[in-house]
Amino acid sequence: MQPVTCSPARGWLGFPPSEQGGPICSPPLLEVPPVKQFPPQHLSITTLNIIATITTTKMTTTTTTIPTLTAHTHAKSQYITTSSRLAARLSIHNYNTHPQSWFQFAQTFIPKSGSILEVGAGTGALWSPPAISSPSQLSSVTSLTLTDFSPAMVATLNSNRDIAALESILPNVKIQQCDATSLPFPDSEFDTVVANHMLYHVDNPIAALQEFKRVLKNGGRLVVALNGLDHLKELFEIGGMVGRGSTIAGLAKITAENALEQIEGAGFEGVERERFPGEFRLPGVEPVLEYLDSVGETDMEEGKRDTVKRVVGERLDEGGGFRVEKNMVVFVGRKP
Repeated sequence: MQPVTCSPARGWLGFPPSEQGGPICSPPLLEVPPVKQFPPQHLSITTLNIIATITTTKMTTTTTTIPTLTAHTHAKSQYITTSSRLAARLSIHNYNTHPQSWFQFAQTFIPKSGSILEVGAGTGALWSPPAISSPSQLSSVTSLTLTDFSPAMVATLNSNRDIAALESILPNVKIQQCDATSLPFPDSEFDTVVANHMLYHVDNPIAALQEFKRVLKNGGRLVVALNGLDHLKELFEIGGMVGRGSTIAGLAKITAENALEQIEGAGFEGVERERFPGEFRLPGVEPVLEYLDSVGETDMEEGKRDTVKRVVGERLDEGGGFRVEKNMVVFVGRKP
């Protein structure tokens, strides 16, 4: 019996290799003689059915696409359905050694007049105590618009009592879900645009910065806050030991190190920067565990928690504190 052979150009099924999922250049399990030597009447019905099935069926390949992890897809996985991870992360500010809180510090760069837009407002901490001690601080503000891409964050903003209290002073408080790179506002609408720790969640920060510029009035102010690559380095060093390292550090297209160039590149003038002084001093291991839990989709397993407890315990200072360096920077620019 003469076995059927193949070449790289055509597989043994008679189809080009590209239609078979690749070249198949080995003999078939069933050796079928040429029809001219063995007419159909000499073959069994079963053999004929096999030949007919083989020669009329093309092999197909199913391809599964795995989504690419980007800054924005990471942000969606962390924030689109819940605000609890952000709330857990913000709790580290309770251990700030500077007399001012971060939000008080950031507020000093925001004019308390005219129309204000915050993009990526999160839980609204920038408009709650201690950042705003009294709604009367904003009595000269004509409108406050808070946006976020996450439905969960928008729901949190809508239930924030401190923001609701601002409505007694401000004539126009709006909360809206939208994307930072496609803002649903007219050109030259706002006097101030604020982007507090959100641009590193955007895959195209230049596009977002250009949108900020578009909706700003001429002479309007941009206030951007970003972290440096070494922000919380002691915390993420331990996180790396248990699979909870800084994802954003490897994904962010904009950080405190390269922000000046990008903000100026988007067309803003007179850009200045100021770093938030001080550090975080955490009272023991529990705040570290809470923060690292918030980095993942679920809490850490017991074995990993034990590792964190051991390493933090070895690094506590004489007063029982765990010191963590911060690198938080405010950038202020102006639309020409």
